[in-house]
Amino acid sequence: MPLPRLIPCLDVAGGRVVKGVNFENLREMGEPVDLASRYSELGADELVFLDITATLEGRGPTLEMIGRAADELTIPFTAGGGVTGVEDARSLLLAGADKVAINRAAFDEPGILSALAAEFGSQAVVCAIDARDGEVVTHAGREPRGRDAVEWAREAVERGAGEILLTSIDADGTRSGYDLELTRRVVDAVEVPVIASGGAGEGRHLAEAFEVGAEAALVASIVHERPERLPELKTELREAGWPIRS
Repeated sequence: MPLPRLIPCLDVAGGRVVKGVNFENLREMGEPVDLASRYSELGADELVFLDITATLEGRGPTLEMIGRAADELTIPFTAGGGVTGVEDARSLLLAGADKVAINRAAFDEPGILSALAAEFGSQAVVCAIDARDGEVVTHAGREPRGRDAVEWAREAVERGAGEILLTSIDADGTRSGYDLELTRRVVDAVEVPVIASGGAGEGRHLAEAFEVGAEAALVASIVHERPERLPELKTELREAGWPIRS
């Protein structure tokens, strides 16, 4: 099994990193590229940039920010938000992203995943799934879609997704731990890496996600407020026996 990954997630709105609880009451946390560069220096394995208002505003990805990030960063990163098809994905990859995350558009038109995989390879295609009570929710957590998240994850992989980014809206920002049951069910249903997201509050929460099979853990609140927490989390995981990169 690949080494577990710690991945800071930068939710971006209005050009600033924001974070809330259960996708609500967002607070500004800093400038995206500056914060990303700090995480890179502190040992992040990868990064994720999600433009969380692009879909709501009916626009495409923020390419200028992704280009600046590519110029600054030395670690891989995923970019998402506003991706509606092959051309949006191509623009993000040409701007410097290593992988592209797609959420609502893939759910509405699953064939997009196949098109992206055919054009860029499955390794560059991340299907982001937001779930509340196990149900898929889109449009920044505002629209329940009446479909089981595990079933959708399984189809997304069959369609060509090479990775699943699974966010529990119920746990998001609570710092009480990931939704381990949902994470376990998705891990058992697919044969690609699953990134656990939503709820990290301390090192043991990350270890719990790895124990149920997640290959990576997203962190946000606990590192945005104090980026130096990132290497501390890695140390805690190594001391607990997890083979974490320095």
